[in-house]
Amino acid sequence: MQRVTGIGGVFLRARDAAALRAWYAEHLGIDVSEWGGFTFRWHAGGSTAWSVFEQDSDYLGRPEQPYMINYRVDDLDAMLAQLREAGVKVADEVEDGEFGRFGWAYDAEDNRFELWQPPRGK
Repeated sequence: MQRVTGIGGVFLRARDAAALRAWYAEHLGIDVSEWGGFTFRWHAGGSTAWSVFEQDSDYLGRPEQPYMINYRVDDLDAMLAQLREAGVKVADEVEDGEFGRFGWAYDAEDNRFELWQPPRGK
């Protein structure tokens, strides 16, 4: 049987694609290319999680939001502070656990996204 070997891409629908691309470039440092996206290159030890949540889960944001993207960061506190300073809507809670540190914020179209700082050495 053939199996999926990883996540090959994440694709977002936007009301104003150019504006949302610019928002992600400005606030998360994603260097959007001419074709409208960016290719993240993984290194040894990198990983991508995949999970399905129940329809009524509030973890993904507002009920009509069908997805949430998790972005890996080196310093969660610094990233959250940077976003707050820029006026970005940031959730107050930060979760610390065995899998690392997690925080949440919202893009220019009010899509909730997750920021993940892996544990040291991961």
